[in-house]
Amino acid sequence: MTRKFFATNPLRNLIFVLLLAGAALGLGYLASLHPVERDLTSNSENSLEPASISALRQLSEPVEITVYATTKDVHMGDIRKIIKDFISLYQRYKRDIKLTFVDPEKEPEKARAANIQLNGEMVVEYQGRSEHLTTINEDTLTGALLHLAHATNQTVMYLDGNGERKLDGSANYDLGLIFGAKLKQNGFRIASLNLAIAQDVPANASMLVITQPQVDLMPGEVEKILRYVDRGGNLLWLIDPGPLHGLERLAERLNLQLPPGIVIDPAAAKMNAPDTWALGTDYSPHAITSGFNLITAFPSARPLIWSGNHWHALLDVAQTGWMSASSSGKFDKQRDTRGPFTIALAAEHDVNGVDQRIVVVGNGAFLSNSFAGNGGNVDLGVNMVNWLAHDEKHIALQPRKAKDSNITLSKNQLTGISVGFLVGIPLVLTGIGIYLWWVRRRA
Repeated sequence: MTRKFFATNPLRNLIFVLLLAGAALGLGYLASLHPVERDLTSNSENSLEPASISALRQLSEPVEITVYATTKDVHMGDIRKIIKDFISLYQRYKRDIKLTFVDPEKEPEKARAANIQLNGEMVVEYQGRSEHLTTINEDTLTGALLHLAHATNQTVMYLDGNGERKLDGSANYDLGLIFGAKLKQNGFRIASLNLAIAQDVPANASMLVITQPQVDLMPGEVEKILRYVDRGGNLLWLIDPGPLHGLERLAERLNLQLPPGIVIDPAAAKMNAPDTWALGTDYSPHAITSGFNLITAFPSARPLIWSGNHWHALLDVAQTGWMSASSSGKFDKQRDTRGPFTIALAAEHDVNGVDQRIVVVGNGAFLSNSFAGNGGNVDLGVNMVNWLAHDEKHIALQPRKAKDSNITLSKNQLTGISVGFLVGIPLVLTGIGIYLWWVRRRA
């Protein structure tokens, strides 16, 4: 009786449908509890960078994003949908990001109160602080989030008054347009320091940046720098070729030797760069270089020699190069020294209960406005500053390198593809049709 009961087709089909529906509902419920997403695009263009995910994890409280945009834009069309899709990438990792749209044409009083200048401008708010973004991409939004993640702005002071590179300057020689701007974007406050006027390095300075002076420092200025180092102040020293103009005492205090000459790197010439550029690819394990794999370029770098075990080498260059006093393209075995050379050092030690950190680089041009855009120069510089500020969590992983999506075809290849699509495929389809017609006719 039971076999006959379940053997009927209608009942068997009903049970199958019920089981299938139950399984589908169960899988749907499990999927809602444990969502899994995979980005299969070649360049992971639908996913956030690890640095962005790390920035979101640092935000313990909700984030409010208000976008002042019309429903349609003349150039971009449905700008709201574009922004909503973009913000959804961030909402995957932080569910309490609230996105609100305000139409500045329908609610002009709100736009004026928020000091909105452009259609599509974004205001990001966190813990009572806010950032305005007029250019909206992952770099700018993540930078704003990093900025807001800092409870207080840390002050980066740079030595000024003796022809040094300015950390907020716009001249080619200065460091402000790219490197300084990136530091500001990440929440650092930049201030100049003239020790001929100031009584001492201020206690609120998170670090002191010293670049190559062009005239001799007065003995009193050097004394103030040495006192700052002796009491445990953090220091970034970028040393270019040439005389130290009074900073010899600082080199002695740090147990550093700075031989004359610059690094010649034949590997740079193979990449159509001057051989006076030392290319950085060999990074030693350190918090500054953790996960760092970008090429860096150091124009006219000088080697660093140190004594003591407190120094940690960060970067070796010119494996097949040499140090030359004449900057000529030929090795002189009588005067030159074979590589490799260390051009970046880091040190960390306790000074009367203060955790002091120092970074010395045998080059300052690599962060200048002229050269900071090369390879990973600015990324390495920002990592150094983050480490000096005891902000290892803000040492960002490097952005993915854009993959070349262009296809270069020869003239013959283009001709072959054209003939294939315009002639070959239609002939094949015609042949298949004729064959099927012939088979049916014979049948």
